[in-house]
Amino acid sequence: MAMVLASASPRRRELMERFGVKDLVILPAGGEEKPPENAGPGETVEALARAKAREVAAIRRAGGENAEQDVIIAADTIVWHNGRRYGKPHSREEAQEMLKALSGCVHEVYTGVCVIHGAQELTEHEKTSVTFRRMTEAEILAYIDTGEPMDKAGAYGAQGIGSLFVSGIEGDFFNVMGLPVCRLGLMLKKTGVELL
Repeated sequence: MAMVLASASPRRRELMERFGVKDLVILPAGGEEKPPENAGPGETVEALARAKAREVAAIRRAGGENAEQDVIIAADTIVWHNGRRYGKPHSREEAQEMLKALSGCVHEVYTGVCVIHGAQELTEHEKTSVTFRRMTEAEILAYIDTGEPMDKAGAYGAQGIGSLFVSGIEGDFFNVMGLPVCRLGLMLKKTGVELL
């Protein structure tokens, strides 16, 4: 049985390895992320995670792998604030705009997770509330200069330098890192995969 992570995220890989997954296969989905129109945040991340998992499952099957034994895990994370979706910034200016919007506010982090094991497919999502202290313009620009915001939803990493701005978290911290470990463990258990 191969456990396949459909993500290039080093944070997701680290979390999987942290709870004892050995010989993890990394096979990122390459399809374009197209969220369903007019979908709420939970529905959006579930649809994106499901699309990634199905794409990678199809690649494994097409490659002649013993895909029926595979456990495919895919996730998608967004920041949601005032009815707006914040993904990864595409420019310094976009990162600056995101951080200004989140400064001094509470926002939600949603991660959709899809697990495919044989004929079983489970998709769920986790929501965590994050409070940012107020940030100065100079702090925002200095943070962007570190490069950390550029590959993260909402333009920050709560486990890195961005933790300087996080004054509170309500819910699963690992969800903010991009993989709700507790929920994933329960989902795997439902498909017959025991981690302990």
